[in-house]
Amino acid sequence: MPVYSMTGYASGQHSLAQAAPGNDLRAGQARVGLEIRSVNSRFLDLTFKLSEDLRQHEPALRELLQSRLKRGKVELRAGVETTAGDTVREPSARVLQRLSAVQDMVRSWLPDARALSVADALRLGAAEDTQVLDFGEPLLALARKTVDDLVAAREREGARLAEMLLGHLRQLRELAKQAAPLVPQLVEQQRARFLERWNEAMGLAEGTATPEAAQDRALTEATAFAIRIDVAEELTRLAAHLDEIERLVKKGGEAGKRLDFLIQELHREANTLGSKSAALELTRISVDMKVLVEQMREQVQNIE
Repeated sequence: MPVYSMTGYASGQHSLAQAAPGNDLRAGQARVGLEIRSVNSRFLDLTFKLSEDLRQHEPALRELLQSRLKRGKVELRAGVETTAGDTVREPSARVLQRLSAVQDMVRSWLPDARALSVADALRLGAAEDTQVLDFGEPLLALARKTVDDLVAAREREGARLAEMLLGHLRQLRELAKQAAPLVPQLVEQQRARFLERWNEAMGLAEGTATPEAAQDRALTEATAFAIRIDVAEELTRLAAHLDEIERLVKKGGEAGKRLDFLIQELHREANTLGSKSAALELTRISVDMKVLVEQMREQVQNIE
């Protein structure tokens, strides 16, 4: 199953012939335009910006998006553009008679009302003569195709993100491989250094304690300190997190939330590695790890 990004864009248009008196389909066309944009979000957040002609179809569009998308901030825009075939469309005699009758009735009640102008008659007559189109089915067909295009775009972006994540995983494994042999060396160095300083301090104390007791205490303190700087456990947990992230990326599907949690765990282990560091080389490795983990966090936040 592929990995899907929450970032994507798709658009489409559909034209409908618009009928006029005498079924003259050349009189004009209505064109439905639709576009969908999506960015990352913790949940599925839908926003619709529809023209007045299409507002009634929002529930069907919402149901379509909810059936195809799981996460993301999604904005759907749709509108209707009407293009007339002729600059001036002549109203039919029937429409003109009706407009005249309506005008007479209005002026009988409102004597001061102004008479209809030629422009008013042309505008109202064209609106009366034009067939009212049903945009429901064409709009939904266009929406289904556009959503298919959006999902395909999110899949392409998801494949790119997955490839980048796997590349970062390989770099993190290499850094962990560099850190692993440093751990026992650092522990032994710290034990030897601690014991040497302790012996020097005991020599200055001029035998206030027995040599055996002093050495035992030195070894105990050195061991406790070595345990505090030992990062073997952190490296083991880090390797386990890397394995799980790789498994989720290769499995695909709705992995974004789990990946986000694992990235937080990776960051915690890298931080602990740095705080326990007793050598410059281990500090450098920790910093490089945190840089990679932060890059992964940005990428994972776009995965559905």
